[in-house]
Amino acid sequence: MGSILAYSGMLENKQVTWFPSYGAEIRGGTANCTVIISDEVIGSPIVKNPGILIVMSDASLNKFQFHLEDNGMLVFDSSLIKAPVSRSDIKVIAVPATEISSKHGNTKSANMVLLGALITMSGIVKKASVFKAIERSVKEGTCKIIDMNKKAITEGIRFIENTHGKDI
Repeated sequence: MGSILAYSGMLENKQVTWFPSYGAEIRGGTANCTVIISDEVIGSPIVKNPGILIVMSDASLNKFQFHLEDNGMLVFDSSLIKAPVSRSDIKVIAVPATEISSKHGNTKSANMVLLGALITMSGIVKKASVFKAIERSVKEGTCKIIDMNKKAITEGIRFIENTHGKDI
């Protein structure tokens, strides 16, 4: 999700950094990725207090939610995270991403559902840029993966439009 988001920003000629941390944690721990997208020059890829946080596990929620800046946005997979959010000073967007992606036959695309929700709520990049980033970053001959990811993003967008309507 982080690399697709960063690539989307690049396609829109924005300043971008992508700083993944996928060590041994990738096998079920709290792996994380920092993406900065800006219209201005970015001084450092290190972010102490992000404006937006996307989490897909209780462990990540517990580890990172207190770093989110005041009035920031938390987007989380409510299919997997049952613990209530401990902060009242942030905008909280609960998306049943795993449930949505499961209905379409592949829970591995839950992160793309969250990406669709994120771009709809934040406007940080355009849907067309995200689709183009997916097409360019997935290997040739894997049209099924491209289509699955696009469908998942569209479902995330649809979920936000249906649940938040005029608040977007």
